[in-house]
Amino acid sequence: MQRILVTGGAGFIGSNFVHHVLGRTDASVTVLDKLTYAASRESLDGLPEDRVDLVVGDVADQPLVERLAGEHDAIVHFAAESHNDNSLSEPGPFIQTNLVGTFCVLEAARRHGTRLHHISTDEVYGDLELDDPARFTEATPYNPSSPYSAAKAGSDHLVRAWVRSFGVQATISNCSNNYGPWQHVEKFIPRQITNVLDGGRPKVYGAGTNVRDWIHAEDHSSAVWTILERGRIGETYLIGADGERNNLEVVRMILEHLGRDADDFDLVTDRAGHDLRYAIDSSKLRAELGWTPSFPDFATGLARTIEWYRDHESWWRPGKDATEAAYAAKGQA
Repeated sequence: MQRILVTGGAGFIGSNFVHHVLGRTDASVTVLDKLTYAASRESLDGLPEDRVDLVVGDVADQPLVERLAGEHDAIVHFAAESHNDNSLSEPGPFIQTNLVGTFCVLEAARRHGTRLHHISTDEVYGDLELDDPARFTEATPYNPSSPYSAAKAGSDHLVRAWVRSFGVQATISNCSNNYGPWQHVEKFIPRQITNVLDGGRPKVYGAGTNVRDWIHAEDHSSAVWTILERGRIGETYLIGADGERNNLEVVRMILEHLGRDADDFDLVTDRAGHDLRYAIDSSKLRAELGWTPSFPDFATGLARTIEWYRDHESWWRPGKDATEAAYAAKGQA
């Protein structure tokens, strides 16, 4: 696999994957990205120009995806609308990108016999009770609770159907919540970091007890490459780094790292349909493919992420005011 097509490769998780591939292999990468508000050319800065090419386009553009699929050995499909709050106010783009876009990718992979890896989320499984010792596994029934997670669940089912019906050479991964460089300031961790860097107070939904299972984007990238190289066709692998923390814990860690009082935050109106807890059991990935995270300690990865945002204000600053205004309009500022 010397020629890799990465859809959504200028977004947060996709760009981290592109950096991972170009830094650790001799493959070349073509990024297909619509360059919506959540993506940026800057996320690809510093990469060798002779090994990466950016194509600005829509993953739901069938002729474009068909042409690109025929020029590559593998497709890694990150492209998705992904912000839950946005899916509640305007679900249409989530259906178009996450379902129609995945259909276009699958049809292109089918016609050209291109190896495909499809990126999904743990949110397709719904949520767990806070006191439930269970974690999501590959056998957990789907129970999505938002237009975003429902659209991702649908895209997973499309992939499985195309594998079974048409023999598409595809794998799927469902990952826990990512954090790290290049994540838009609308997301939970970057929003809290940049609020504190601005001298403001972090904003925590509800009582702050909702739990997420955090993984650094670099670890997600290494897991995806491992699956692309060694994963069994038709299989699903869950990716996680045992990083369960509730929102209050995360906010207090950010405050303490930046020299602020651990209780210097505001509780704001909870968001609709807010899932209680996510937790990933990644034992299949670890046992079958030998993958392990390089950031098993969430505190270490979070500290590095905080410093990245401190050092890259010129990247996140232009979108900060508009993001906070949007939250204020919902009573969450």
